[in-house]
Amino acid sequence: MLKTLFLSPPSFDGFDGGAGSRYQAKREITSFWYPTWLAQPAALVPNSKLIDAPPHDMNVQQVLNIAKDYDLAILHTSTPSLANDVECARQLKAQKPGLKVGLIGAHVAVLADKTLRDNPIIDFACRHEFDYTCKELAEEKPWSEITGLSYRDDNGEIQHNPDRALIEDWDAMPSVLPTYHRDLDITKYYIGYLLHPYISFYTGRGCPAKCTFCLWPQTIGGHKYRSKSPEAVGREMELAKSLFGDTVREYMFDDDTFTIDKQRAIEVSKHMKRLNLTWSCNARAHVDYDTLKQLRDNGLRLLLVGFESGNQDILNRIKKGIKLEMAREFMANCKKLGIKVHGTFIIGLPIETPETVRQTIEFAKELDPHTIQVSIAAPYPGTELYAQAQANNWFSRESLISGSGIQVSSLSYENMSPAEIEDAVERMYREFYFRPKKIAGIVAEMLTERQMFVRRLREGGEFFGYLKERGVQVKQRKQEAIANR
Repeated sequence: MLKTLFLSPPSFDGFDGGAGSRYQAKREITSFWYPTWLAQPAALVPNSKLIDAPPHDMNVQQVLNIAKDYDLAILHTSTPSLANDVECARQLKAQKPGLKVGLIGAHVAVLADKTLRDNPIIDFACRHEFDYTCKELAEEKPWSEITGLSYRDDNGEIQHNPDRALIEDWDAMPSVLPTYHRDLDITKYYIGYLLHPYISFYTGRGCPAKCTFCLWPQTIGGHKYRSKSPEAVGREMELAKSLFGDTVREYMFDDDTFTIDKQRAIEVSKHMKRLNLTWSCNARAHVDYDTLKQLRDNGLRLLLVGFESGNQDILNRIKKGIKLEMAREFMANCKKLGIKVHGTFIIGLPIETPETVRQTIEFAKELDPHTIQVSIAAPYPGTELYAQAQANNWFSRESLISGSGIQVSSLSYENMSPAEIEDAVERMYREFYFRPKKIAGIVAEMLTERQMFVRRLREGGEFFGYLKERGVQVKQRKQEAIANR
């Protein structure tokens, strides 16, 4: 068994490019998701090491000091961070030329050939669902026999082995929690709407929904939800309690749509109640009142819900499968039951206009979830949105992030420029949060405990800094547009 290093490389200051981030970018407040995609293959490889550099404030030299003792390095990459990650790989190889270095992640899952041709320093790329591909690499199985692997052979020629089948037996997958416990400092992971410290992980992969912008189902996990049995999840949560005790205040089930199988969600929630654990999960706005009530009674605190837009035509175009009235009823039920909701919205979806932006802002204020996230539509390679952007000449630039790591718009429409899309993000945040009702709620929350008071003060400073940086960026983009006319 090769000594194997699983690495999320150092990157921009505050850049959540980790293997669990759905939008690899610097967020409005410090936000770090757990490296779920790296931790799962690491759990399959005995004596491996997982380094998640960004939240642990590790620089390249610190990584190099550890990597010198390893024979195989597997780096998670993304479309926005690829150049940065390849540079890290170059430094790893310069230090130890015999080190085999490869990439995993959604970008190389669909662009393995291009990535290898453009970056000769990279030895291999693991395509699609890559957990067992990584395991077989560590076991020194001949590369020509490893399904799901693209690699450079002894003659420097690029080879692509047949695709690997999706994992069906999820009960057989080892828990990532011992890997977290061994290699990560859980106090380094912050998400504004989750209690701190929290832990997030998957109990299954795949999502039946067909949202055109969603990255993971279209590149790695597929559209069939494959999951651990409630009994297996119950055992995993018992393990969590033995490893972390009462330190962890909240567990986040990060499955793309944990509630898609309502009965399974209820059965899992019974184990959470049995173990007296607070938990949250991703959900679509289709969950009925009775199911929500059972989940709440069994310890559910918060739901992360993608509302995306306040315009029904846009929702239809992106194949969201949700009606605005359905979302309204869902939010009413959550408020009635006392379930907090973190609502996510996207500005710049096809075909955004100033009027549809206004509808989305007003819709968010009407729903009034506890917190919101406003992202810019990101056409990742491998998604239907990316193909649509190419076919319709919507691309205005290649990069999905600025030089400092915050999101920028790579799309433009007849009635909506990139600068206007970026400006709408700042405007939506201001209009949503700078309301007397919302400010009063934040102040009241700060008074509940000292930790929350200190945390919200820090986040407030970061939030205003983010708005200032975004404002400067929008001004620059507008000036560029005028200069290019």
